Formats: sequence, structure tokens, C-alpha cells
Amino acid sequence: MTRPTPETLANSARRARSGTGAAGDSDNAAASRPGRGAPAGDAATTPVRQPATAQVSGAGSLVRSLEALGVDVVFGIPGGAILPAYDPLYDSTVRHILVRHEQGAGHAATGYAQATGRVGVCIATSGPGATNLVTPIADAYMDSVPIVAITGQVARPSIGTDAFQEADIQGITLPITKHNFLVQTADEIPRVLAEAFHLAATGRPGPVLVDIPKDVLQAPATFSWPPTLDLPGYRPTLHPHGKQIREAARLMTGARRPVLYVGGGVLKAGATEGLRRLAEQTGIPVVTTLMALGAFPDSHRQHLGMPGMHGTVAAVYGLQKADLIVALGARFDDRVTGRLDSFAPDATVVHADIDPAEIGKNRHVDVPIVGDARHVIDELVAAVTAEQAAGTSTDLTDWWTQLDDLRQRYPLGFEEPSDGTLSPQYVIKRLGEIAGPDAIYVAGVGQHQMWASQFISYEKPQTWLNSGGLGTMGYAVPAAMGAKVGCPDTTVWAIDGDGCFQMTNQELATCALEGIPVKVAVINNGNLGMVRQWQTLFYGERYSNTELGTHKHRIPDFVKLAEALGCVGLRCENAADVDKTIEAAMAINDAPVVIDFVVGKDAMVWPMVAAGTSNDEIMFARGVRPAFDEDEL
Repeated sequence: MTRPTPETLANSARRARSGTGAAGDSDNAAASRPGRGAPAGDAATTPVRQPATAQVSGAGSLVRSLEALGVDVVFGIPGGAILPAYDPLYDSTVRHILVRHEQGAGHAATGYAQATGRVGVCIATSGPGATNLVTPIADAYMDSVPIVAITGQVARPSIGTDAFQEADIQGITLPITKHNFLVQTADEIPRVLAEAFHLAATGRPGPVLVDIPKDVLQAPATFSWPPTLDLPGYRPTLHPHGKQIREAARLMTGARRPVLYVGGGVLKAGATEGLRRLAEQTGIPVVTTLMALGAFPDSHRQHLGMPGMHGTVAAVYGLQKADLIVALGARFDDRVTGRLDSFAPDATVVHADIDPAEIGKNRHVDVPIVGDARHVIDELVAAVTAEQAAGTSTDLTDWWTQLDDLRQRYPLGFEEPSDGTLSPQYVIKRLGEIAGPDAIYVAGVGQHQMWASQFISYEKPQTWLNSGGLGTMGYAVPAAMGAKVGCPDTTVWAIDGDGCFQMTNQELATCALEGIPVKVAVINNGNLGMVRQWQTLFYGERYSNTELGTHKHRIPDFVKLAEALGCVGLRCENAADVDKTIEAAMAINDAPVVIDFVVGKDAMVWPMVAAGTSNDEIMFARGVRPAFDEDEL
């Protein structure tokens, strides 16, 4: 799995190189990336077999631009306003996957991008088609995923008249896109598409929307490639300031209780190898957020696990009691910090991020570092080496003694249900052990998401996909579809809840017809599990509107539903059958597979920091609070 090379925009979606950061190698955008007055790519190296200039329609120019950008697949649904684009797409080398709902197209583009590191593309028509993309666009924005959403719009003379299927999708998505465009002329389509892909993939990645009126698609145009980009204000800083790096290294080699707090930006920058070098060189404990699982091997001795609301006791304690936090590509999210005014009260904070708006946004920062995570980490390694060569080092023996004690006393685990029902944690644990660390795991949102983050061991980057920031139910199935399209030789498991699954399972019909053999584990507890857990703990067990009927009435019957959607349907209801059911699914590679794991309804996610409380109040289990010995500090 590789990252795009932004130096040559013509190949940005197809050509990739291992270990490249999201923002590339240049010190700033002007050094080696297209900017104002710079060509978008070298026509001699593009994969396009067509004249550099041609007379086409706006729609033809759109499709040729996608080909020139190296796009291999798009996910979408045609409709009136976008229909002109579908005619030249019929003869294109770009594969179009006809989804069953525009939300599925958006999440599929996201899953494709997260699994491959390339830009994902989705297409929808105007009005409701475009507004159905709002949720996946917001999802990609929160998790910094590079996608380009192309929408049709009513003809220019009709804009603003409340025409049939008109919606101001540019205005609607303004707060949830990195940038968006309303194309005004057919001749500007190549430049706008090239700029959209460049913006989506570089700096802090994110979604970009391109809205094209129908009459622009139908108008005659001159297609010319490569275009000249005009982005005068876009100059992401890639290399960090040397003075800040040296100060961070000085703090790292002198701290007594340091922690490396690793976020998803490290994955997006392709910085995982450098992170391992930095951790091993310093001996500092590592915590990885929900979005960063796989950035540092779960099995590594220095990995404390995931911090936050459902993180490990050792990871939560490590951050809370640290005297130095080095945040790399993380944003001090509320799910990590708990009550912010009580978070890590004694810690000096080094915060490195490619987006300067994140630094100091939630937590005061002592050493701010703006830069691409790969460059930041590589330069930290060099600076730490220099400090150590000068004789500066610290003894972390006492710190590790405390952390190891907590790991031993409060390991992740679960109790078997007393009523004899199937344990969801056991199902997910065995799934991870049987499918192995090379598989890609895509989770929905809720209890099953947290159990998947806890009980599967993530050893490699880009093997864990989930909706972290927005928490979008319905994400898993279409995102798994996109991941499988991008990585066809990799086993892809969607781990979904019975609530999430019912939101977007229609995309399994797409998978069946398009030959996309994803595997789906439905953790069926008959309820909206995480909401029910909160009702148990905070609402006196008043279960208002959380029972789904998938247990009591078996509506829907997930096995029959899977078969109706062209998939293989399996069911497992006891622990003795878990392994053979998973192995049966693993043996099927020519069709999508759905397993209905009927599990107990009372299982809860532990540890837990209740929303709005301090991380000091973490609960290891119901009624069990870890004993943090303050005297040790």
C-alpha cells in the first residue's frame, strides 16, 4: 500500500511510492508541486493515450481529465444533471461501479482512499443525489481522507430559481470540504479537476467537491493536458522549523515520564517506519489513537494501546500522568482527553501537525511544530541522536515499572456471558486471529467498533478502517467495498453491528454484481448496543427505543437477506461454531459472505471514561476503578 506522488499531478492517483508523506518531499508547495503558473503534470509520463489537445464536450473533458489523473475507478449513480458525463464514461478506461445509494458511493470512495492512499472518487447528480453525499463528505472531512466528489448541477441559467432537483451543494458542503468548486465554463474542467486532486491529496488530506452545471457538461470544449494550476494561497509547510525540533529533542531526552501520542496523521504521512525508529531510539511509551491503529505494532513492547474513552488503562494513565506528551499527527480530540481542564495536568506538550489550525486548538502547546509527520519524525530522530551523542539521556526505568504494573493488573479482557449466550468479544478476537494481520478490517460505529479496536491485533498500517471523527453508522459495508476494489488481493472484513448494517447493506447487491467478495461479520445483539450501554449505566436501565427486533423477531433474517442480495449467508449462535464458521467464510472468495453472529445483548465495552468526566475517573469494569498510586509519582 503506497502513497501518491504529488510532484506529477498527471499520475497522482495511480503512481505511488512507498513511504511518501501526504504532502510529498518538497519544503513547500512551490518547490516541487504544482502551484500558480506551474504545469499540473508531464504529458510525456501520463498514462493517457490521447492527444494532449482535443475538441470534446465538457463531459468528454471531465472523463479525459479523470483518465489523465490516473483514476482507475469511480463510485456513483447517474441522474439528469450528471447524465451527460455518463455517455463518454461508457467508453472510458475508468471503471464505474454503480452503487445503490449515493451515501454508499461516498463511503466506498473513502474506503478506497484509506486502504490505498490514493484519491477516492464518487459521482452523483444534482439535488438529492448531491445531498446524499453530505454524510460521507463530512465523514471524510473529519478523518482527513482524500476524496473528490463530482456532482451534477442544474444548468447555469436555472441556478437560484429553485429548479427541479436544484440544491446549493457548494454552499451546503462549504463547512465540510477542504475546498469546493462550481465550474463556470467547459474549458476550465481539466484545471479544476487537477486542482481538486492536488488539494485532496496534499498537505492535510481531505474531501474536495466539484459541482458542474449540466449546460457546462454539454458545451463544446478544448481539452488540453496538462493544465496550469492556479492555487496562489495554497502552500502547506512540510519541513518543520529546526529550532522547534531541537527543543523537542531536548525535552524528549530529559523527561522522566514521556509519552508519544500518535494520531492518524502519522499513517497519512507514511511515517510508520520513522515512528518505530524514534520510539525504539528513545524508549518512550507509545499510544495510538483510534485513527492510528496499525501505525505502531500492537505487539510491540513499547505500545501501551489506545488512549481515551475506551482505551487501555495503561494508555489513559500514561497520558494523564505524563510530564511530556509528544503529539504526532493527533488533535487532542475530546474522546482522548476526557474533561479537557483535567487532562494531563503536569505535562509539557510538543504538538506536531501539518495543519497549523490544530496546534493549540484544544490544549495549550509548549513547543508547536508545523510540518508533515514523516519529515517531523525523521528530523526528530536526527536531533535525538545528536542529543544522545552529547551525553543527554534519561532513565525511564521507574516509568516503565509503573506502566508495566498497570498493564499486568488491568489487561484488556472480557467475561463470558453468564446466560450462555455468545460473547461478541470472543467472536471478534477469533476473527482477528483467523484472518490474521494482513487482512483489512473495516468497522461500523458502536460497541463492535470498540471491540474490534481492542481485540484484533493491528501490526501493519492501513489495515484498520473506521469512521472515527464523525462516527457514521452505515460506514462499514460500502467502505469495505471500496477497500476491496482498491486492494483486490487482500482479504477485507467488515465488522458491523445489526443497527449499522441495516443502514447501507444494499451495497452488498453492488458487491455481488460487480464481483467484489467482501466478508461481513454482523455482531447481532438485537439492539443499538452502545446506546443501550449508556441507558444501562446512566439512564436507570430504561431502554427507550434501542431494541431492533433482530433477536426477538429475527426481522430481518440476516441470512435470508444476504442470500436475497446475492451473497452467501451464514449464522453462528454458539462459541463451539465460531472458528468453523469464520473458516467457511474465509474459504469463499468468489462471492460476498455475511455471517450473522447472534451474540448476547448485555455485553459492554470496558474500560470506559464516561463522557464529560476526567480520565482520572476511568472505569476498568462496572464498579471497578483502577487504583493509581499517586505516591509512585
